Amino acid sequence: MSMMRLIRSWVDEYFSDEEALFLLLLLIAGFVVVLTLGTILAPAIGSVILAYLLQGPMQGLKKRGLSHLAASISVFMLFIVLCLGFLFIIIPSVWSQVTQLFSELPKMLDKGQQLLIVLPERYPQIFSEDQIQALGATIAEEIGRIGQVAVTFSLSSLPNIVAILIYAVLVPLLVFFFLKDGSMMTKWWVSIMPTKRVLIGKVWLEMDQQFANYIRGKVVEIGVVGFVTYVSFAIMGIQYAALLAILVGLSVVIPYIGAAVVTIPVVLIAYFQWGISSDFYYLVAVYFIIQALDGNVLVPLLFSEAVNLHPVVIILAVLVFGGLWGLWGVFFAIPLATLFKAVITAWPKGVKAAQAEPLK
Repeated sequence: MSMMRLIRSWVDEYFSDEEALFLLLLLIAGFVVVLTLGTILAPAIGSVILAYLLQGPMQGLKKRGLSHLAASISVFMLFIVLCLGFLFIIIPSVWSQVTQLFSELPKMLDKGQQLLIVLPERYPQIFSEDQIQALGATIAEEIGRIGQVAVTFSLSSLPNIVAILIYAVLVPLLVFFFLKDGSMMTKWWVSIMPTKRVLIGKVWLEMDQQFANYIRGKVVEIGVVGFVTYVSFAIMGIQYAALLAILVGLSVVIPYIGAAVVTIPVVLIAYFQWGISSDFYYLVAVYFIIQALDGNVLVPLLFSEAVNLHPVVIILAVLVFGGLWGLWGVFFAIPLATLFKAVITAWPKGVKAAQAEPLK
């Protein structure tokens, strides 16, 4: 009986307010919809995110005197130009380097095997010839498997070309309508919400600011880090500079883990091209300088309102949401973790405040 009274007391304290219950149901419904219909709604979700990113430039144009429709059209045209530039300039260059990398893999494998053969002679206490032979066979098998996966992927992706073309038309169209009629859609959504929404309003205001700062800042960070990496690597003459720049830029999406993982291809490609030489050390030094400047200069500038989350919480959020929603989950792991924190922090105070504060 004491356990039942304890549970009833806890439920009465945290779930007696109907607004808190509605917020809980709203969050559960949102997660269920994304989990069950995420694939189907992916174009719409992506369009909402893109339109959300473009709100900043659109508001800037409106402050300069443009009408809402003119600002929407101007920002949408800028979005189309950026997409076309990415499609016809960046993607062909990266694809060419990916193809070249796959053609060079056998030579890299031979060089790697030559390096492995020398290890038992230099470090007999650590490596034996049997271990090196087994490791070499495993590497060769994995390289062959990667080649098979690449061929299989290229063949299996042919039926998806139609879907990609549909998305290429559907997503820009949805982005335009979300830009043009986003405020009207928001007003409609607010009109069907409960009249009493003090707690929901507090959580929404905090998360709106957090999401806006994080998403826009993260997109700028990806672009700046990728561009600086490409320019630096191209000047130093490393092969696959565009491909490595894309990887380094995208690595900032995954806190802590991304930088560590992308270091491996950067170091390996530099080693296979130059060996242990001054060029190799210079490139590795430049790469770590870029990472240091990103973490200590760029991130504090872009994210002035730092997300106060422990590194363990961030890593767990990346693992959980990445496992649930893939790349989107990884990208939004920090905002979603912040959402949970905001709800948990505001929940007890919000219920009491909702009973005491006047309705706004």
